[in-house]
Amino acid sequence: MSKLTLDRIEASGLRGRTVLVRADLNVPMDGSRITDDQRIVASLPTLRHLAGAGARVVVLSHLGRPKGKVDPAFSLAPVAARLRELLPAPVRFVNGSAGPDVARAVASLADGEVALLENTRFLAGDTDNDPRLAESWASLADLFVNDAFGAAHRAHASTSGLAEAVRREGGRAVAGFLMARELRFLGGALLHPERPFVAVLGGAKISGKIDVIEALLPRVDRLLVGGAMANTFLKALGLDVGDSLVEDDRLEMARELLERAGERLLLPVDCVVAPEVAEGSPTRVADRSGIGTHDRIVDIGPGTRSAFSEVLSLARTIVWNGPMGVFEVDAFAQGTLAVARAAADACDRGATAVLGGGDSAAAAERAGVVDRLTHVSTGGGASLEFLAGADLPGVTALSDEG
Repeated sequence: MSKLTLDRIEASGLRGRTVLVRADLNVPMDGSRITDDQRIVASLPTLRHLAGAGARVVVLSHLGRPKGKVDPAFSLAPVAARLRELLPAPVRFVNGSAGPDVARAVASLADGEVALLENTRFLAGDTDNDPRLAESWASLADLFVNDAFGAAHRAHASTSGLAEAVRREGGRAVAGFLMARELRFLGGALLHPERPFVAVLGGAKISGKIDVIEALLPRVDRLLVGGAMANTFLKALGLDVGDSLVEDDRLEMARELLERAGERLLLPVDCVVAPEVAEGSPTRVADRSGIGTHDRIVDIGPGTRSAFSEVLSLARTIVWNGPMGVFEVDAFAQGTLAVARAAADACDRGATAVLGGGDSAAAAERAGVVDRLTHVSTGGGASLEFLAGADLPGVTALSDEG
């Protein structure tokens, strides 16, 4: 069922109204320094729209995992400072997440002003989905905008709980511009793909993506598998993978998936191997049947890069989640970067490419192709669960369209 989106709310009716926005401002930090503001930037269209329409905007977000306790290391104060630099509207930081002081601060907002509350996860009730906490937030406004796709797979007080509380009070809970975009592109790729439809999966473990594989197999024309999860498939074929990371308890599952997928599932034909997974470790290219006893597979090889790129060149829809190797190390990153460039080249020819997951997004950024791709998701776990066909509590709780 379609969910109500912010663009369906009359902008002229927002002036003077207090609007709660759940954003995903969970950015990587080095001390008090933000090292990547991508998620802050992604939240700007919704915040600009609301503030520009004269709404009194109250922003909720989590940062890190403070485990329900106040921890200055996870304060959103640096995020508020960055928002002040990026937004034309006045931005106020409220040193609290809930309670009378927060309510007074919200009541004092002027039209077009933005207030960022302190980390919602300083309160244990957020991750516990405490209905009293959700109701206290809901009492501040009658319109709730969920723009935090990255947290939509969690049933927390600041996501699904707040949406449900606002709706119980007769208000509306809508998807912000970023949330709506995520749902449009991920949903479109899954439900109405232009063919050939190619999925690329990487990362460490089959077990972490088994539901995604199960959901994608009936839909895709080709499934390209790289990263350490490919090692389990290779071992399931009877190949020696040396000292590489393998899930031995998933070998039977891998055999069953290989049998079911047939020629649609493509595995690496060659690999980059090293004696250890470390910067400066010597590497060599090995055929997948020539992995040494003490080798560790760290990337797909040049033959695989070429084969994967050829498949992607013919694709009309591409979904990609997970790196092809240990791409954090420069010498082990070429396979992941090659896939990123091949996906971008396909987009240049009119294909749709949707990337999900932080590692894939980082790879696209590193390859310099973000602007050439159709959509780069801001939600790692959420995009995985969406691709696996799971309901996302933060989406399910929103008001239905019409």
